[in-house]
This record gives sequence, structure tokens and C-alpha cells, in this order.
Amino acid sequence: MKMNWKQISFLYAAIAFGVSAFAANADAADWGAYQVGDHRSGYTYMTDETRAMQNDNFQNPGMLWVEQGSELWSKVDGKAGKSCASCHGDSGDSMKGVATRYPVFDQNAGEIQDVESQINFCLEKRMEAKPYKWESSEMLSMTTFINYQSLGMPVNVKVDGPAAAAFEKGKAFYYERRGQLDMACKHCHEDNEGGMIRANLLSQGQINGFPTYRLKWQKVGSVHRRFRGCNSMVRAKPFAYGSEEYMNLELYVKWRGQGLPIEAPAVRN
Repeated sequence: MKMNWKQISFLYAAIAFGVSAFAANADAADWGAYQVGDHRSGYTYMTDETRAMQNDNFQNPGMLWVEQGSELWSKVDGKAGKSCASCHGDSGDSMKGVATRYPVFDQNAGEIQDVESQINFCLEKRMEAKPYKWESSEMLSMTTFINYQSLGMPVNVKVDGPAAAAFEKGKAFYYERRGQLDMACKHCHEDNEGGMIRANLLSQGQINGFPTYRLKWQKVGSVHRRFRGCNSMVRAKPFAYGSEEYMNLELYVKWRGQGLPIEAPAVRN
């Protein structure tokens, strides 16, 4: 069931009413690397306390997943008797910059691969080990650890060549209305960015900080978990973790934040 015009008008009025003094102050601030042109990281929408938590590795709860990922990096797993370090060596060198360019189009797979799917490829094909479940502690720890190696580096995904078709599909998904609320991603993150919906301040929906520690979740979560949550909120059926739809969407949304710094593990409300 789609919303009628009265329901839609009420929803947009509620969003517009929520434009706050905080958002106005945020617009006027000089955010340095956290703003590139009109692209603003979710960091700029947080409170001073939340930003301080992210900035301090001793306060940032997401660093627990980084530490766990560091242990997994050197852990031998699978029939091949290998660890990640067996092939890639020092993570600070081999994984530096990976988060800035993923998702990528993988020629062998013939599809878009993100960091999570690449980890599972290595586990299965190189280490002969069992793949990680998408939101498992192991997967979240490894992805957070890998992305952390690119901390502060600017997002620079490629969306031309063989990735172009997936990019266009991801863009179409972003602008497509769905669910009982008949809303697209852009209705929150473009049309009403900086406003409030219920108790939530709407950001641009940039994903340069994922995997992210959300205070709401009390743990680190993947960007596909966030996609699923957004779909559920507009009363649409979420797609599966790692689905083609979310891979394409991840590529498009990552591109929207070109030049913004990798912040993993970011801290968000």
C-alpha cells in the first residue's frame, strides 16, 4: 500500500520542521577534510561528544574490532595452512588504500566485489577455509581492520569501464521509490539532508566511515546492514547481505563521497 498525498505531506512537514539550529551551525562550520565541495561526511552531523569519541582511539569502541581483526590477520585457518599474512604480509603496507577503491569490478568473478566478498574469496579459494557469515564477529573485525589501514585517505572508487553498468544500476536503485512509504534514498539524504525525522538528524548518507560503530547498535555494523535498515524503515523488503542490488548500491553511494576521508571505524548515532 502506497501513501496518499496527505500522508506524504505530513511526512515531509515533519522532516522540514526538524531542521535544527545544530544543522545550521554545522553548515557554517569549516570541516576541513570532512567536507569536499558539497560532500559532507556523517562526522559533521554528529555531536561534539560523538566526534570526540571517534577521534580518540582509547574512547572509540570500534577499535575493539580493529584489535580482533589484527589477531585474525595472522591466524592460520583452513586446509592450506595459511593466514592472511601468509600472502599479504604487513597489513599496513598491503592493505593501505584498499578501502579507498573498493568496491571494484572483479574480472574473474564478472561482478562487483566489496571488501567483505573479497575476504570470503580469499578464505575459500586461497586458504581453503570456511567463509565468514556477513555480520559475524569475524567478518566485522576483519573488514574494520582492513579499512582502518586506509584511515584518512580519500575515497577514490572507479565507476567507468567494466564497473559502469553496476554503477548505473546502483544509481537507479538510489532514486527508485520503494516500500509502503513510497520513498527513495534521495528523499532523506538529498532532499532533506540536515533536517530531522523523528529523533534522527538526516545526513547525506555517506559511507566513508563503514564499518561503523553505531551507538544505537552498540556494536560495529556493515554498510549492508545499514541499507537493510533503511529499506525496512520505508517498509520495503530488504535484500540479502551481499546481494547484487546492495553491491551496486554500495558502489554508487561510495562514489557519492569521492574525496572524503576513510574514517573506519567511525562512530555514529
